[in-house]
Amino acid sequence: MARHIAEEDLQAIIDAVTAHRDGLSVRQLHEELDKAIYPGTLRYRLKRLVEDNRLVREGAGRATRYRLSTGEETSGAAEAPGKQSIPISKAGKEIRKYVRQAPESREPVGYDRAFLDSYRPNETFYLSDEERTHLHEIGKPQIGEQPAGTYARQILDRLLIDLSWNSSRLEGNTYSLLDTRRLIDFGQAAEGKDRLETQMILNHKDAIELLVTEANEIGFNRYTILNLHAMLANNLLSDPDAPGRLRQIAVGITGSAFHPLEVLQIIEECFDQILASAHAIEDPFEQAFFVMAQIPYLQPFDDVNKRVSRLSANIPLIKANLSPLSFQDVPNDLYTQAVLGVYELRKIELLKDVFIWAYERSAARYTAVRQSLGEPDPMRLRYRDQLREIIASVVLGTMGRQDAIAHIAKWADGHIAGGDREAFREMAETELMSLHEGNFARYRIRPSEYQAWQEVWSSQTEVDR
Repeated sequence: MARHIAEEDLQAIIDAVTAHRDGLSVRQLHEELDKAIYPGTLRYRLKRLVEDNRLVREGAGRATRYRLSTGEETSGAAEAPGKQSIPISKAGKEIRKYVRQAPESREPVGYDRAFLDSYRPNETFYLSDEERTHLHEIGKPQIGEQPAGTYARQILDRLLIDLSWNSSRLEGNTYSLLDTRRLIDFGQAAEGKDRLETQMILNHKDAIELLVTEANEIGFNRYTILNLHAMLANNLLSDPDAPGRLRQIAVGITGSAFHPLEVLQIIEECFDQILASAHAIEDPFEQAFFVMAQIPYLQPFDDVNKRVSRLSANIPLIKANLSPLSFQDVPNDLYTQAVLGVYELRKIELLKDVFIWAYERSAARYTAVRQSLGEPDPMRLRYRDQLREIIASVVLGTMGRQDAIAHIAKWADGHIAGGDREAFREMAETELMSLHEGNFARYRIRPSEYQAWQEVWSSQTEVDR
């Protein structure tokens, strides 16, 4: 049974190794770490870091040393967990070099509002014309003009797992991809995992479903971002009133020389300014990257700020029917270094390197997923909201087979155009017959509600036989 390791304990080891390009032995790590740690515990944590591709183990016996696993300083590239090379720009390399120093060697800095004030939507650009054109070319699926969120709905089953796992992994969550799939598809928590890790995955699932199913309603406004935070932070913060509320306390950033704002009034002003600027930006990729940089830098919430920024980055992509961004294969330490570059230097180049590479990976993945799914059923696409409503009403009403068929027929008479009525009835009845524990959540049905309906449905089926 795997033991949970706090991310701050792992990060302390990363920080110690970061300051030594040639790596450290176990004995040297003992001397570097601020607090006493048992040799067995240290070796266990080192083993986890090696398994997660955050450190590389070299040598044997007393000659064993541990160093960072991402690329050499002179190579201009870092390695993702799958060993793909991530191109790092010259400016990005300089940022990495700075933030890989020990925190005490870096200059303490506070929040600089000029970083936000200097940005002028549609005049200032973090992404160049060439970069935005490239992202549009690879991110636009061949689906024609469709309502907002259509593309994300088509790949929702995959997106829920991919984005939930990768965003949680970037926070140090130790769930595997298979663990995540079992939790999301079947509600099966992984054995031996901390409750908080399970909650984090489930919170991501709820938040992603909100963004996809409410694509016409969401945007860069208080309703969306505050509720997004409330979902992502649900049951994870010590203050039960903190989810969905702007920060009212001072916070610190582990392993960083950055000190976020502490004045609530200014936090509110900057938060509203970020939302107004993001809303005004016309290009969806510029919007996505802008919030990925500015939300974590402000730290508007008690915690869960980076998670909010990663899911917020998907808002314009979902609304524009572009490939979503799932952060597939992004290395934890490289992402952390990129965010630190924004915190401490107000430089976005390394984060941009990560963003563009991650989007290329995501777009390629979902192009393949979309091809494997084939063309969507136009009838199901046209009546997706009505189908969701009628299926939910049958389950919530705990209807048996005959009652359900009668209910669908009556409902269709009042809500579906005559030419499509019979086809809709057949589609709804087929969907009911294929409903099972692995797919009922798409209709916003709780497990207890599904179980109550299933008992009635199954018992009547037995009688009919």
